[in-house]
Amino acid sequence: MQEEAQPVPETPHKKSHHKDTPEVYILRDWKEYLGESFLIIFSVILALVLTEYFSNLHEKRDTKELLDNIKTELIHNKKAEQEQYTYQKNALKAIDSALKTPSFQQKILVNNEFHLGYIAPEGVVNRDLSTVAWEIAKSHNITTKVSFKLIAKLTDIYANQARIDKVEEKVANVLLSWESRSPENMRTTLLLLRDNYKGWAFDRAPSLIAKYDEAIKMIEEER
Repeated sequence: MQEEAQPVPETPHKKSHHKDTPEVYILRDWKEYLGESFLIIFSVILALVLTEYFSNLHEKRDTKELLDNIKTELIHNKKAEQEQYTYQKNALKAIDSALKTPSFQQKILVNNEFHLGYIAPEGVVNRDLSTVAWEIAKSHNITTKVSFKLIAKLTDIYANQARIDKVEEKVANVLLSWESRSPENMRTTLLLLRDNYKGWAFDRAPSLIAKYDEAIKMIEEER
């Protein structure tokens, strides 16, 4: 007889020690969301305000430096123009003397060579009027950072400087022409020299010197 199969005992299932972790939901009311929104907005606005503040501070510092440089340049140019005014006054005296004295004319013009040194020993002009600070300031858009009145004054000053500097070219045109080397034209040559000195430089100098003082005072007030 066949033995009757014994039933296989069931292996008891191990009880799981893992327990499902309950999910926690934090309920927040509208006030908390509103508070966070205000905090974010405030942070953004504060960052913008601080950025604008430091930007303005930096711009004011740059503008002050530009104005200081222009002031220094004006002081230098005023001194140079005062010295040049005296120098050109002496040149005009020499021209007047030559106009009255034929023997002096013969010293100035020898063998078709014009000896300017008898009239202007240091050249047509003896000082340079600088424009560096003004040009740099314009490249940094100074015209939008200071008063219109100051810009108008500075523009006028530097325009007059340019006209005064023009005297060197005008006198050179007279002296480099062949007519100036002819003894019979000597009086005309001297008259042209005198007129160019007076019209382009000498007669403008007193007004320009006064404008320097006005502009320097305006810069001090602007700062």
